[in-house]
Amino acid sequence: MGNIGKLVAEAIGTFWLVLGGCGSAVLAAAWAADPHLGIGFVGVSLAFGLTVLTMAVAIGHISGCHLNPAVTAGLVASGRFPAKDLPGYVIAQVIGGILGALVLHLVASGLPGFDATAGFASNGYGAHSPGGYSWQSCFIIEVVLTAVFLFVIHGATDRKAGSVIAPIAIGLCLTLIHLVSIPVTNTSVNPARSTATAVFAGGWALSQLWMFWVAPLVGGIVGGLLYKAVDDCAD
Repeated sequence: MGNIGKLVAEAIGTFWLVLGGCGSAVLAAAWAADPHLGIGFVGVSLAFGLTVLTMAVAIGHISGCHLNPAVTAGLVASGRFPAKDLPGYVIAQVIGGILGALVLHLVASGLPGFDATAGFASNGYGAHSPGGYSWQSCFIIEVVLTAVFLFVIHGATDRKAGSVIAPIAIGLCLTLIHLVSIPVTNTSVNPARSTATAVFAGGWALSQLWMFWVAPLVGGIVGGLLYKAVDDCAD
C-alpha cells in the first residue's frame, strides 16, 4: 500500500500543478472584460510556484513531491531515488496532469468561443513560442532552467540543509523560472505538464511535444549529476 500511496500522491500533486498553474494562464492571465484585471506573466509565474510550494508541504513527506518526470529522473541520476520506482512515478505524474487539464478544459469550455486548439497554455517553439523564439533557443533554455531547478531541489532537500524552508525555496525557484521563460516556451521544465495541455490542444502542440520531454529530462539529469559532483567535492 505504501507505494500506491506515493503514486496517488504524485498524481494528485501533478493534478494540482496543472490545474493551478495552467489554469491561471488559461483563465486569469488576461481578462477580456477589463485588461487591468488580468494577472499576466507575473501572476502565472506565482501560480506555478504556489502549486509546488503547497503540495510540497502536503505530500512531501509521502512521495517527495516530484510532480515532474524531469525531477524524478534527476533524483535517480544523483542516487537520491531508486531507478526501479521511476516508471511508476512518471506514469502517475502524466495521469495526474492530464486529469488536471481535463478539469481545466471542462471549465474553460463554458466560455463562448473557447478553442483549446488555439493553445491551451501549451508549450511551443518557433511560430508557437510566445515570443517567436527558435527551437534551438527553446531547447537551451529548457535544459538550463531544468538543470538549475534540480540543483536547487537537491540543495534545498539535502540532509545538511534546513528542510523547513525547502518548499519555499523550490516554489520560488519555479516562480523565477517562469518569469524568465514564459516568453520563450510558455515554460515547461516538466514533461507531464506539457503532455497534459498538449493532449487537449492537439495538432502542433503534440508534434512539438518531443522537445518538452527531451530538454527537461536532459536538464534534470544534468542538474542532478552537477549537484552530486559539487556535494562530493565539498565533503
